Amino acid sequence: MKTMLKNDTFLRACRREPVDYTPVWIMRQAGRYMKEYRAIRKKVDFLTMCKTPELVTEATLLPVEILGVDAAILFSDILIPVEAMGLEVRFTEKRGPVFSNPVRSESGLEGLSILNLPESVERMPFIKESIRLILEALDNRLPLIGFSGAPFTLATYMIEGETSKNFTWIKRIMYDNPAFLHKLLDKITTTIINYLEMQINAGVHAVQLFDTWAGSLGPVDYQEFALPYTERVIKGIKETGCPIILFANGVSSILEFMGNSGADVAGLDWRIDIGDARKRVGNMVALQGNLDPCVLYARPPVIKKYAKNILDRYGSGPGHIFNLGHGILPDTPVEHAKALIEIVHEESGKR
Repeated sequence: MKTMLKNDTFLRACRREPVDYTPVWIMRQAGRYMKEYRAIRKKVDFLTMCKTPELVTEATLLPVEILGVDAAILFSDILIPVEAMGLEVRFTEKRGPVFSNPVRSESGLEGLSILNLPESVERMPFIKESIRLILEALDNRLPLIGFSGAPFTLATYMIEGETSKNFTWIKRIMYDNPAFLHKLLDKITTTIINYLEMQINAGVHAVQLFDTWAGSLGPVDYQEFALPYTERVIKGIKETGCPIILFANGVSSILEFMGNSGADVAGLDWRIDIGDARKRVGNMVALQGNLDPCVLYARPPVIKKYAKNILDRYGSGPGHIFNLGHGILPDTPVEHAKALIEIVHEESGKR
């Protein structure tokens, strides 16, 4: 039984309950745009940072203390459970995550572990300990969000071997050998369910599924290779009562599927009008988003104009969580991010 929070506005918005103002947090809110984060990163490499609970706690709390967001999110990476499944990953400055042996063969597929709940705790003990330390430091001030990559997005990284623009390898396999991809997605899905259950058991108040690459699929392929596995993850943790956010980049053609997925919240990228999105999903889900991250390069009066437009387009009534349409960019001025939080709180509080 979780202790009552001093600020539960974010959780109430997830459940489409009335709120006094629109809650706001920022994807990648603990990141390179903060000098305090860069100071931590000078001490250790990225993967070591993700596996050191004290450093995870420090990074997670930075936006809480500096920006005044309405929710913290566990500092980690979506590829952490993939590594635990047995796939070696390196994080590089120029190319991002790189896999030494991408999964493109039956032998590579067979070599991957499916993690049950005890194995998730055993192979990633730093996740549970990080959550414990973060919750202790937060002292019930506001909620903590846990997360995972969605099955299709993780499969994309595992097959491509790195970040991809054209998704050549996964689409080649998807069309030429769909049975292979389905077997990989099945393994990933079971692992994610147990990985998220571990986080929920450790005390996170909500979870987000990042399906960053789902927008690379057409509606037909999304219904075969992404949606069923995402729905399985959601169904697998639904009974916990923990609010579930499903974020996808490029949601325009798949929004109704997201709304019917069982998630509590659909996270929107910035390429869709939030007012139109609300009309399309009706009362199926709350909505999260969806300011273009590049707006934060502008001066606060411009930020206010664009933030106010999103609030106006969403309209009255519950169920809106303000966020960017993707992660905050590394060269964003911190004072602009802070201004956004203040603007959203002030403008939505007037309604």
